[in-house]
Amino acid sequence: MNDDAQRLPVVTDQDVVRVRQLVRTVAVAVKLSLVDQTKLVTAASELARNTLVYGGGGEVEVSRVHNDRRAGIRIVFADQGPGIADLDLALTDGYTTGGGLGLGLSGARRLVDEFEIDTEPAKGTTITVVKWCR
Repeated sequence: MNDDAQRLPVVTDQDVVRVRQLVRTVAVAVKLSLVDQTKLVTAASELARNTLVYGGGGEVEVSRVHNDRRAGIRIVFADQGPGIADLDLALTDGYTTGGGLGLGLSGARRLVDEFEIDTEPAKGTTITVVKWCR
């Protein structure tokens, strides 16, 4: 179940800052712990920067989600860029091309509870992450 989704464009460095601020605000609203807020904002920053740098810009959608037991946040990063040619390599621990925080996709994946990536060469990339309240 999804309510109150908020969308932001990611086409400038300032947009990455706005994504971080929105994610922090929603994380506080759903009562994520401070540690989980920090993890989620860090992952969102890395993924928003990837959307900008490697995807040529795109959009981020932030929404509250609920299941039978708890609340959380879902963030969807989408671009129409070149896609990820070698997804296995891109998800390898320690792999980074040097533009972001140095986390790479594998680092961002470790910071969230759910991580799904859909990418196809020349068709763009969509990454969906979820962080649940403990």
